[in-house]
Formats: sequence, C-alpha cells, structure tokens
Amino acid sequence: MRVLMVGLDNAGKTTIVKRLNGEDITTISPTLGFNIKTMSFKGYKLNIWDIGGQKTLRPYWRNYYEKTDALIWVVDSADLARLEDCRAELHNLLREERLFGATLLIFANKQDIASALPVAELEKALNIGSITKRHCRVVACSAVDGSGLLEGFDFVVHDISSRIYLFS
Repeated sequence: MRVLMVGLDNAGKTTIVKRLNGEDITTISPTLGFNIKTMSFKGYKLNIWDIGGQKTLRPYWRNYYEKTDALIWVVDSADLARLEDCRAELHNLLREERLFGATLLIFANKQDIASALPVAELEKALNIGSITKRHCRVVACSAVDGSGLLEGFDFVVHDISSRIYLFS
C-alpha cells in the first residue's frame, strides 16, 4: 500500500512515522524533500512517503501522487494562525485527479497541547463537511505520546484492503 503523508511544515509528519517505527523522536529536523519508510501493519506492507511541507516544497507534492492508495493529511491542531492556509492546501490537494481514489485520513495532531482545537472544531475550520465522494476520517492524535496513531492506521489499512484486496 502506497501512503502519501503530507501537511504543512511542522505538523508532525516525520514524528508520526518515527513513532510508529519505534524510533527516537527527540531530535527531528524539517524534511527537505521526502523520506520513505516501509513497514508492516496488520499483515500489509506500507510504503509511507513522508513529504516536506515547507511552502517552497508544496509545488513539488504533485510529483508523488501517482498510484497513491491513501493520503494522510497531518494538521498541527494547535497552530491556529495557519488553519486557513492548511484548509486551502488540503482542498487544493483533493482536487488532484491522480488522488481521486485515495482513502483520506486527517490526523488532528498535537492533541497533547492544551491549546489544540478539538476534532469537531478542526473539522469546521478545515471545511471537512464539503469532502464528498471519498472515504475520509479525522482522528485526534499525538505523535509525541502515540495516542490515536494506531486508530488512524487501522482505518487506512481497513479501507484500502476493503477496496483493493476484495478477493484476498
């Protein structure tokens, strides 16, 4: 399963991948370009493409869309100043034809921070209600303590396998 993990810079994408793999998360640098992690989850092999989210890198996201089974959009739930930018980038991404069939998981990250928006408010701010014709779920999580990550990946793997691996 090819999983594309994107979002604005400093949302926690790399921390999520490292946390899932049991790697050290104490020192993480901004992703310049991309990282690929291959891991097994519930009997499936996931190739996770962790793509840098800096404004200068966003035009290059389109180079990674081909054959994507799932799109994981990571949001810094405590970064209220950039929610509008986050919403605009997410909805631009969802207009990409090569991503039409992809499962969408939105990780509402940094829920361990007191100022983080709860999921219901984040869904409103990101206009999630307008997303139709796509399997979508928003999951509250914390890359730091790991909460919500397994729930999110359970959704992704179950949704993809029910669409793609119907005869297995």
